[in-house]
Amino acid sequence: MTEIIINGTEDLSRAAKTFLERKGKSSIIAFYGSMGAGKTTFITALCRELGVDDIVNSPTFTIANEYRTIDGTPVYHFDFYRINRLSEAMDIGLYEYFDSGNLCLIEWPEMIEELLPEETLKVKIEVVDEDTRKLTFHI
Repeated sequence: MTEIIINGTEDLSRAAKTFLERKGKSSIIAFYGSMGAGKTTFITALCRELGVDDIVNSPTFTIANEYRTIDGTPVYHFDFYRINRLSEAMDIGLYEYFDSGNLCLIEWPEMIEELLPEETLKVKIEVVDEDTRKLTFHI
């Protein structure tokens, strides 16, 4: 098990860099955590480390956002909090995103658990205290 502690927002860049170094070859990453645990905040930090200059925000109503790194590589960001049926995820072409080989960052993956490929890296984000978060994952 790999564990990364994030000590406040000023530590996000280091934590994101460490995560990218340790995540292995996984391109589909599912972030599990309670409301307010920091999933979107951490995904924003990851995108910044990857060279994304776009505004990064949770695609709560659009389900999927596409960002581009400085070299033009797509990064996909999903939020499945508001879906009611698995068919809604399928309707956006979910497997096309997954099969692209590009980074797919997923919030609220529990809503589409049965659609996640076996190779999905599952990351748990826990609130330790007001300023501290703990990320845990198995590679």
